[in-house]
Amino acid sequence: MSCLYIIPTPIGNLKDITLRALDVLKEVDVILAEDTRTTNKLLKHFEITTKTKAYHQHNEHLITSKVIHEITNSENGFAIVSDAGTPGISDPGYLLIRECVKNDIKIISLPGPTAFVPALTQSGFPCDRFLFEGFLPHKKGRKKKLEILKEEKRTIILYESPHRILKLLKELNEHLGSNRLVSVSRELTKVYEETLIGTANELVEKFSNQKPKGEFVVVIDALKMN
Repeated sequence: MSCLYIIPTPIGNLKDITLRALDVLKEVDVILAEDTRTTNKLLKHFEITTKTKAYHQHNEHLITSKVIHEITNSENGFAIVSDAGTPGISDPGYLLIRECVKNDIKIISLPGPTAFVPALTQSGFPCDRFLFEGFLPHKKGRKKKLEILKEEKRTIILYESPHRILKLLKELNEHLGSNRLVSVSRELTKVYEETLIGTANELVEKFSNQKPKGEFVVVIDALKMN
């Protein structure tokens, strides 16, 4: 069957995978994985023996055409997974999905884990309208992007790594002002899950006193209109 399944995988707690996702991972011919070592640990835990194949940002431009051909000629279709969360959301997947659309390959996207949804809903900030920006540019265009976000009226969601979280919070304090509330979530669904809410400057003080660990989701409160 010429089909690509988009399969979300747990962002921490393995119990968050769906029964449907497990069924699909067992049935497809090949699982395209961001890191086969990470995915194979997940598969081993659930006693799934499906073949995995590496598909990530460093090889996707080189092998997508070949993968499209393989999917077209597969019997039970392919699945694509990232290390955690939903493929295509700040993870590899977009390029392959786009080419599947162009080649009339059926795409079935399963609902499931993604880090920004729990971080958003537990922040207490407006969830009816929001902007997901993912990771900001590391260097070129970063300051310009922050100046644009300064005028954004909706709740804003960002991803950040542990070694850049302090820099980001300091930049938010500088560009978005000292009164804008920020929610920072880390280690979501894991044993040491934590969400802290305060001004960017207050959170800078917090993380200056403890080494930041884990991947971060930063949620910025909607701009209050006078």
